Amino acid sequence: MSGSPLDRKLAEELTRDLTASGKTPKTVIAPFTGKPLHDLPQSTVADVEAAAARARVAQKAWAAAGFAHRKKVLLKAHDLLLARTERLLDAVQTETGKTRGQAFEEVAISASSTRYAALRAKPVLSPQRRRPGLPVAMSTRVIFKPKGIVGAITPWNYPFALAIMDIAPALAAGNGVVQKADDQGALTILMARRAFIDAGVPADLWAVVAGPGADIGNAVVDVADYVCFTGSTATGKVVAERASRRLVGVSLELGGKNPMIVLDDVNPVKAAADAAYGCFAASGQLCVSMERIYVEKGVADAFTTAFAARTASLVLGTAFDYSTDVGSLATEAQFTRVTAHIEDAVKKGATVLAGGKPRPEIGPYFIEPTVLANVTSEMSCDRDETFGALVAIHVVDNADDAVALANDSEFGLNASVLTRSIARGRRVAAGIDAGSVNINEGYRASFSAVDAPMGGVKLSGLGRRNGPEGLLRFVESHTIANATGILQLPRTGKEWKGMVGLITFVLKGLRVFHIR
Repeated sequence: MSGSPLDRKLAEELTRDLTASGKTPKTVIAPFTGKPLHDLPQSTVADVEAAAARARVAQKAWAAAGFAHRKKVLLKAHDLLLARTERLLDAVQTETGKTRGQAFEEVAISASSTRYAALRAKPVLSPQRRRPGLPVAMSTRVIFKPKGIVGAITPWNYPFALAIMDIAPALAAGNGVVQKADDQGALTILMARRAFIDAGVPADLWAVVAGPGADIGNAVVDVADYVCFTGSTATGKVVAERASRRLVGVSLELGGKNPMIVLDDVNPVKAAADAAYGCFAASGQLCVSMERIYVEKGVADAFTTAFAARTASLVLGTAFDYSTDVGSLATEAQFTRVTAHIEDAVKKGATVLAGGKPRPEIGPYFIEPTVLANVTSEMSCDRDETFGALVAIHVVDNADDAVALANDSEFGLNASVLTRSIARGRRVAAGIDAGSVNINEGYRASFSAVDAPMGGVKLSGLGRRNGPEGLLRFVESHTIANATGILQLPRTGKEWKGMVGLITFVLKGLRVFHIR
């Protein structure tokens, strides 16, 4: 296999785990070389329907097996993921063009998400007592049942992490999964799935399909009882609209134009290093990476100089070790998009402070991480998501102006504040319209916090993954309430006449003692 330590035999073995009977495979390209990596079988709509039917059968037994069994299996899957780290890193780098370190982020977050789901599913989803309408006379409980089949449509940029962050809690809650893998990330997903199967997840419970979104993605939505989608805002709207026809719920993590605010109390050199990672990890192909920097004027010159220098010093390369800082863009389409944004900005008057040049001697899709100044609203990169290693610096008078500009966007996925004062950072963060805000980090503080909800506002999405919220989306809540028999509720006018005074007394007492 070109551009990878994985051999063709392993790729062929993994792709046999796909539910795919299509006659024409898709040739997947290696980002590091631009040459064919392998031929990926493609699924049909009938394959999706058959996979869902098998998953429904498997899901009944999986749900009935209970929390303890699912916990045991998922914790074993966690251990196998870590035991197979090196091979998984090879797969992530091969398909995405990432550096070794940024590939490891995927392994770490996937293991954490699996462990969290295994350990927290029972505490979050066990039956709960709730306060009844009339104490003593009634009793109320809420139980949770798995949705059934979760349709997961996952992207190419973080194929491992963004799949497991949805699939592990779906499985922990007792569901089956039909996943549409992006062609560019299918090997990584199949390798991860194999760890779960080896741990004891029934093979039919988690099916993986591949193919064009217009056919296979739509088919996954049509067979699912709940849909998780990670991708562009435009496609997310289509997914939401299609699911709504069947009144099927969705969680959507969509696009972003994420802002970073640099306050004037920072250490410029440290802040520059933190900002560079937040902007250029995964070559900027990360939904939560920074594309806009607003820096207070008091530190603007020092920070900008340090940031440009830090960016220029980053090591680009194709190594399958930890010797590089920035990898490749994943596809020719990504290379074309980033190049077009740079060229458009420069043509319209932007200044390149660092980077901006293709590096074909390293690989066909390499572009130097790029820092721009003097970006205006006429430029494509000003408001549209680049999804590449490109960031624009803007100087502002104060933090209030920075927050106003940060919020002046149709997106609201992630944001960052750099400061010496955590208290000041929290005050600024509270004013930003984003699903998550990181202080003195670009995205990893919130991205790694699997006990806290993650998602977007505005056109950046609906719903939340991670935390109790991420588990609860995969179940239906059912209220079971009963009369205790201790106090007979009124059934006739005469009985009501005798009970109104008592019920009123109880209601007033609940109010006095602040009982909800």
